[in-house]
Amino acid sequence: MSHTAHIPSHRKPRRSASKLALRAGVAGGVLSTIAVAGAAGPANAEPVTETIEMPTLNAELSGGGLSSAVAASAETTHQIALDTELQSLEDASAARAVKDANKAKAEAQRKADAEAKRKAVAEAKEKAAAEAAARASRSAERTALSASTGSSSDSGASSSSSSDSGSDSGGSYDDSSQATGSAAAIVAFARAQVGDAYVMGSTGPNSWDCSGLVQAAYRQAGIDLPRVSGDQSSRGTEVSMSDLQPGDILYWGSRSGSYHVAIYVGGGNFVGAQNPGTGVVERSLDYDQPSGAVRVL
Repeated sequence: MSHTAHIPSHRKPRRSASKLALRAGVAGGVLSTIAVAGAAGPANAEPVTETIEMPTLNAELSGGGLSSAVAASAETTHQIALDTELQSLEDASAARAVKDANKAKAEAQRKADAEAKRKAVAEAKEKAAAEAAARASRSAERTALSASTGSSSDSGASSSSSSDSGSDSGGSYDDSSQATGSAAAIVAFARAQVGDAYVMGSTGPNSWDCSGLVQAAYRQAGIDLPRVSGDQSSRGTEVSMSDLQPGDILYWGSRSGSYHVAIYVGGGNFVGAQNPGTGVVERSLDYDQPSGAVRVL
């Protein structure tokens, strides 16, 4: 033992267990190699007496380098976490923006639909008011015409009888102003409907088809006619187109199979519910020459 071993300042530093194990492993490997070599040599070989100094292997790791690596790894992990959180925030913000945009679009569409509905209701009310005013006007006109026709019938019964007898004998009227009695009521009613719509199968009061208008006009004179044009043109007596009187029924087609009817109102004109494009109109006979005429009065 060295005479200075007891002095702390001269003591050798302790080796760590890992260093000692490493050195022992290396030394053991070298000694094993030497032993194998000796065993393989000649039997009379001299024993080895030389001391071999084993090199010292330094497997120490720098403490500062390890700390730097650990710090760098931690910083990288932290940065990845920050990037992930930032991406999540951006995705959430984008989703919220899309949701807000869709909500705003839906609200704008709702307001537009409500405004369109309001306008439609207002237009419908205006149209209904206009139609009501027109109906009231036509109703007043019909009432006045009915009153005028009634007074004419009461005060001019002899004139009406004369007119009826003239009708039976085939007399001719060239002007609607000469229509009296039942014929006047029929003509007045027909003319009061001019401007109404044409609707197939309609019988009034604001839309008509051809036979519906003729049937309603004759009802003013207390005469019930069949509903369809073919049956209406089969009633009464056939008259010549040159011998027409106001109130006569004009027909198109064959008499028993006519497809259209109208009312002759005098002056070479007729009133009829023509078609959906024109509605109820007063036209000259030249506009659409009838096939024939019948007299029911």
